[in-house]
Order: sequence, then C-alpha cells, then structure tokens
Amino acid sequence: MPIELIDSHCHLDMEPFDGDRDDCVARATGAGVTRLITIGTGSGLSGAKKAIALAEKHPHVWASVGIHPHSAGDTIDFTELEKLARHPKVVGIGETGLDFFRDWAPVEKQRAIFQAQIALARAIKKPLIIHSRDAGEECLATLVEHQAGEVGGVFHCFSEDAAFAEKLRAIGFLVSFPGQITFKKASAVRDICRDIPLHQIMVETDSPFLAPEPHRGKRCEPAFVVHTAQKIAEVKGLSFEEVAAITTRNALTLFSTMR
Repeated sequence: MPIELIDSHCHLDMEPFDGDRDDCVARATGAGVTRLITIGTGSGLSGAKKAIALAEKHPHVWASVGIHPHSAGDTIDFTELEKLARHPKVVGIGETGLDFFRDWAPVEKQRAIFQAQIALARAIKKPLIIHSRDAGEECLATLVEHQAGEVGGVFHCFSEDAAFAEKLRAIGFLVSFPGQITFKKASAVRDICRDIPLHQIMVETDSPFLAPEPHRGKRCEPAFVVHTAQKIAEVKGLSFEEVAAITTRNALTLFSTMR
C-alpha cells in the first residue's frame, strides 16, 4: 500500500513560490504528499482569496482562511471572511491566535479578532488552526471560555510541553510539528514529541519556512514533510509507515471535509 502524507500547514500563496508553485504541488504529490493545506492569511483577505484559488486549481490542495495575529490591527470585512470560510475547499479557520513574542498588533485587537474567529469556526463547524507564541496559556483559556472544543483544532508549530498537549487533548485539539524537529539543536522539541501520543500529532512544513534537514537553509516546500515524518518515527521508535498512516488519519479526522 503506498505511503500517504498530509502537509497540514503550508503557505503556497507566498512570494517564494511565485516561480514554481505548480511544480511544488507536483513534487509533493510525487513524494507521497497526497493532500496539503495552504493557509490563507495575511494582507487583509487577499491571502485567503489566493489560498482558495490555489485549492480550486489543484485537486490535492485545500485551504484555510483567517486573520493572523500579526494582522489583527487591519480592517477586516467579517461578512466577506465568513463567505470565504464557507467555500467547500476551505477546511479550517486560521491561522489565528495570539503572538506576544513579536507583538506586531495591539494585544486587545489580537484578543478580539481571535475570539471572533472562534465564533466563526463554531458557526460554520470547521476546526481552528492556532498560532501561539509566548501565549499558550491565554490561547488555551480563550479556547475553553469560548467553547472551541465544539469544533476542535490544532496548535501548529507546537512548542509547548507534553502536559500542555494533554490539556489540549481534553478539548479535542491536536498538535503539529514542522521541520524544526529535525534540527540538530532541537532536542527539546524531539523530547516533547516523544511524550505526546501519536494519535494527537500531525505533520506540517510551514513552507516556505523551517526547511528540515537535509534542506536546512533552503526554501521549504510541501514535499519536505516526508523528513519530518521520518524524524518523528525515529524519535518514537516506530516505522515511517505507521507514522504516515496515523498522522494522515488524524488530519483527515480533524479536517473532515478534506476528502
């Protein structure tokens, strides 16, 4: 049976892919990445529209739409966002959340836009894709307070600990790991991954960022998610085939419209 992987988080609309975007999708498919989710955030709603256009063009590409915490200060037409979110190839809302590390948008606006997107996700019954940096506990408290467990979701580029992942599991949230887990100095990330059950884990690239070994320093692309899955298998003492099968099943369960 052929290996199937899902890149649960990439940014194919970004400028680094302008020269070979279609080829990137083809290389991913050739590497066994049978589905990928391009994240429609940034520049108001233009990123969302680009993500949907890519998903409409490629049968193996799906999209999310949302407002990144860095863009929380922008003026957003929420009526239009909801219309985009209901598109049949949109499988999730985000990435949204809180970022207290960069702090590129006022905190109160980040909180307001995050809460509004939780409400949107619940209204249309699609899961949330969470960006959390130096804000894990508040993100979790916000999700609990606003009943995000009704739709579930994922903390992408997970950087909290296994105890935090257990709290997420209680409200139906998964975690995903990018190529960072392959970095030579990322032993702490590997330790975290080792202690989280595989049924709570997905894989991602966060392309064009965080290219894994052996592509470190280059532009990342969805085909490279294979290296992340291989490293998780090594860390957990499992076969690559088992990691691919279970992380793919996890993604298809969470993003249930991605069939």
